[in-house]
Amino acid sequence: MVDLLPEQGSGLLDRYQPGGAFDEAFDADGSVRATYSRIVERFRELDVDEIKRLEKLVADEFRRQGITFTVYSEDEGTERIWPMDLFPRLIAAAEWDELARGLSQRVAAMNCFLADLYNGGGQAIADGVVPRWLVVSSGGFERNAMGIRVPHSAHCNIAGIDVVRGADGRYRVLEDNLRSPSGISYVIENRAAMAKACSWLFYDHPVEPTEQYGRMLRSTLASMAPDGRDSPHIVVLTPGIFNSAYFEHAFLARSMGVELVEGRDLVVDDHTVYSRTIEGLVKVDVIYRRIDDDFLDPVAFRPDSTLGVPGLLGALRAGTVTVCNAMGNGVVDDKAVYPYVPELIRYYLGAEPIIDNVTTYTMWDPDQRAEALARLDQLVAKPVGESGGYGVLIGPHATEQELDQARATIEAEPRDWIVQELVHLSTLPSFAEDRLEPRHLDLRPFVLTGERTQVFPGGLTRVAMRRGSLIVNSSQGGGSKDTWVLAPETP
Repeated sequence: MVDLLPEQGSGLLDRYQPGGAFDEAFDADGSVRATYSRIVERFRELDVDEIKRLEKLVADEFRRQGITFTVYSEDEGTERIWPMDLFPRLIAAAEWDELARGLSQRVAAMNCFLADLYNGGGQAIADGVVPRWLVVSSGGFERNAMGIRVPHSAHCNIAGIDVVRGADGRYRVLEDNLRSPSGISYVIENRAAMAKACSWLFYDHPVEPTEQYGRMLRSTLASMAPDGRDSPHIVVLTPGIFNSAYFEHAFLARSMGVELVEGRDLVVDDHTVYSRTIEGLVKVDVIYRRIDDDFLDPVAFRPDSTLGVPGLLGALRAGTVTVCNAMGNGVVDDKAVYPYVPELIRYYLGAEPIIDNVTTYTMWDPDQRAEALARLDQLVAKPVGESGGYGVLIGPHATEQELDQARATIEAEPRDWIVQELVHLSTLPSFAEDRLEPRHLDLRPFVLTGERTQVFPGGLTRVAMRRGSLIVNSSQGGGSKDTWVLAPETP
């Protein structure tokens, strides 16, 4: 018997309408997808008061632990408690396996490109796979990274790949984050909070754990030690307590059992990096940095910065220390290079992409620009150098004045923009006032690469909590969900 949504009533899921987007939990006819059958059953047993009680438990736990995020656009109250919706996202084992294979493939190709670009003579550029002018004009291209050898040619050790599901239910890559992707701490804390407040939800599901991330990350970083050193000394380099992701920096250092340091805690002597400790100077082998390239070394980059380590670039060139992620990854992080990643997969790996890109128009191509600007009211325009959803214009939601202004801006600086087909992000029940309603979401899985590649099970599911919104970023009113990858069921 197929479980259907009731047409009316006072339950949390009564009057739930999946709408035109692909709904993760319900088919278009209202029947529950098999993966979600038991979780839907559980939520039908709850009422509004119980949901609010559970939400308060989670918020109190996050507040107690200081799990917050920062909204820089506000003058006051920039620190907010991390928002998590209680209805979890579930991913079946077979579905996850396919997604993980596609993510591994994509990161492998981008690592090949970075190694080729900075140490291999730029063969992909010479063969016309990616235009040379586009690469060298990227704000993420770093000439100082040329010739610096990276163990295992793994330039990107921690990648966060943003994937979305369109109306056809297929996953597509929306963005690549290869510099300092954030969010993994919230993934782990979401799970801990869910397990504490709603432990009974897990009884019916074989869910892959998340607490192993610290061990996975430490193993990846240890494999990046110069010359394969045993028991390398690893540190996490943070800009300091005023950085919006400082909670995550401290969380990761604690999870790995390594030092959390600022630039002033490190010193370079004879091209070797040392950490200042109460026992004296201790040689550092691997630095997991959470500061941008421009701030790494004030001698080589910005002399006005106090965040980095004077002489670090010389130590990198001498091969005495490894910085993860490597310098210069931003060239592939650039949204202008994103359209070429499928071709990089074909070029380096000789395979078809397992996960496609969202259809993208390059504004520096006159024909593509003309086509996209003529249909801008149906498309999405993105500045290639922004993040966090800032500067994005969603055509169907824009006014004529906003569209005209965007067209003029793109015509003036076409290198700075891409335009994409609008993806009606998939939806999932999310708590809104007194019931569960469909809200759009994306997913950021994390891929770790060192001596080998591992895809962490799950990822950060971000949800647009405003009805109809496609902007999932927490800084713009978005929330999150615990992401459950279901283990294969044993016969």
